[in-house]
Amino acid sequence: MRQSMTGFASGQGEALGVAWSWDLRSVNARGLDIRIRVPDWIDGLEQALRGALSTRLARGSVTVSLRLQGASTESAQELNEAQLDRVLGAMLRIEAEAMTRGLSLTASSAADLIALRGVMDVAQHQIDPAEMRALLVNDFEPVIDSFLASRAAEGAALSAVLTAQVSQVAELVSQAATLADARRDEQAERMRAAMARVLETQETVDEQRIAQELALIAVKADVTEELDRLRAHVDAARDLLAAEGAVGRKLDFLMQEFNREANTLCSKAQSAPLTALGLELKSVIEQMREQVQNVE
Repeated sequence: MRQSMTGFASGQGEALGVAWSWDLRSVNARGLDIRIRVPDWIDGLEQALRGALSTRLARGSVTVSLRLQGASTESAQELNEAQLDRVLGAMLRIEAEAMTRGLSLTASSAADLIALRGVMDVAQHQIDPAEMRALLVNDFEPVIDSFLASRAAEGAALSAVLTAQVSQVAELVSQAATLADARRDEQAERMRAAMARVLETQETVDEQRIAQELALIAVKADVTEELDRLRAHVDAARDLLAAEGAVGRKLDFLMQEFNREANTLCSKAQSAPLTALGLELKSVIEQMREQVQNVE
């Protein structure tokens, strides 16, 4: 199945008092570039995720983001007794100093004390990094599956577009062959007329030299080889689109070959209809090249 390099997937999970969310996306790239953002305290997680992706992807600029947060059902607060002792001691000293100076202070409530920084601490849930890593790596597999499904859906659409464009190129090549055949008779007539004019104006004519020049002109104008190579490229493109695995690089190279032959065809055209068809052929090839950039 053809794969695009563009894809997206997300996922969520919760365990060990921690909730998490995944974000996995990719765009086209020359090779495989994986960038991963995960918490540093989970040792080995980045390497494990990178390995899981590397075995299933061939090309693309891939970004993985993992966000962790304490699960709301598990959050709790505990009294920090040491900090409370320090606060009460400070309050006694402040009240004593105030009395010494004849100042009257309002009474403090328990709510006032609890609101002070450090008196109540969020309970720290101790998590084994190895256990957390195993949970996350296992949870990441379905995210990869969803991500690959996204790339496959995009790839199917790309394949349909490219198949239609290859067929369009094949049709244009067939039309070019017809125009080239019609042009051949016109060229022969123009050469005979040119030969007649030369013979009328020159007293002595090197017929062998003229024959060589005419043969050279005919060879330079012949587009048979270009049309044959374009037909071969069409066959190669169809084979690649039907093949399994990553073929994006090969298709990209093939687009260069398509364009090279189309350029040569235009330069040899020597006929307005054939030149126009060659330009149309180049336009379709450029559209194909743009689509190929997203094929894995």
